[in-house]
Amino acid sequence: MPDTFGRAEFEKAAAYIRARSAHRPTVGVVLGSGLNPLAEEIAQADVIPYEEIPYFPAATVEGHVGRLLLGLLQGMPVLVMQGRVHYYEGYSMQQVTFPVRVMRTLGVHTLILTNAAGGLNPAFRAGDLMLITDHINLMGMTGLNPLRGPNDPALGPRFPDMSKVYDPGLRRLALRVAGELNIPLQQGVYIGLAGPTFETPADIRFLRLIGADAVGMSTVPEAIVARHGSMRVLGISGISNVAIAEADAAGEASHEEVLEAGRLLVPRLTALLRGILAELARQQP
Repeated sequence: MPDTFGRAEFEKAAAYIRARSAHRPTVGVVLGSGLNPLAEEIAQADVIPYEEIPYFPAATVEGHVGRLLLGLLQGMPVLVMQGRVHYYEGYSMQQVTFPVRVMRTLGVHTLILTNAAGGLNPAFRAGDLMLITDHINLMGMTGLNPLRGPNDPALGPRFPDMSKVYDPGLRRLALRVAGELNIPLQQGVYIGLAGPTFETPADIRFLRLIGADAVGMSTVPEAIVARHGSMRVLGISGISNVAIAEADAAGEASHEEVLEAGRLLVPRLTALLRGILAELARQQP
C-alpha cells in the first residue's frame, strides 16, 4: 500500500463502494474503540470489509471491526466506519485519513467523529460524553500533519483555516438534542497524541496545564482532512477512564478498560447520535 495518495486513488476506492451499494450517503460516522454496536441500528445496510476496498487501510486493533456500512439511520443516508485505523498501527497519516478523502469523494458533506478518550478534566467521570469544542494537534506540532506534502487545490487550500474545526451549528444541535433527551453532555478540548502508550502521570499534568480536557490517539487527523475538504465536523468523545496524574496513585490504564467503558457509553451515545441524525434529516431541503 502506498504512503501517499491522489485523486485517482480516492476515485478508485469510491467507485468500488458505489458499485457495491445503491445508497448515496451525505453523512459519515466514524465509530471509535468499543463503540461498534451503533452500526447495528443501520437499516438496509450494505456491508463492505475494509480489506476489499482499493487502498483502504485494514483495522488491526481490538474493538475496531473494520467494516464500512452504508444505509439509513433515522432517515439519513449514512456511511458508517465500524472502527478506524491509527498512526501507531504503522500507517502513514495519509493512510489514516484515506477513508475521509473517500467519503468526500462519495459526496459526504458532514462527518461525525467518535472516540474513546481519557478524561483529563478532574470534573469528568468514566462514562461521560464530551462534545469536542476544539482540539490540540500535538501530533501535528511534531510534524505528523496529514496535509504534509504536495497540496492538490481541488481537494482544499494549501493553508486551511482551523479556527472552527468543529462546526458551531452542529455543536449547538448536539447540545439541544442532548438536553431534550436528558443526556448529560460535557464540553471540552480534545488533545491527540500518537500513542500507543498511555500517558505518564507527568504527561497528564502537562496536558492539563496546556488546556486539554480529554486525550486520545485518533480523531484530530481525520478532522483536519475533513475541514481541508470543506466538510462539517462534529466530534464526540466517550470518556473511558479518568487519567492518573500521580505516580503513586492506585490503578493503571488499559485497553480492556476502554472497551468496558464503551459498553457503558454505547446506549447514551447511540441515543444522542440518533437524535442528531433525526434532526439533520428534518433539516434536509
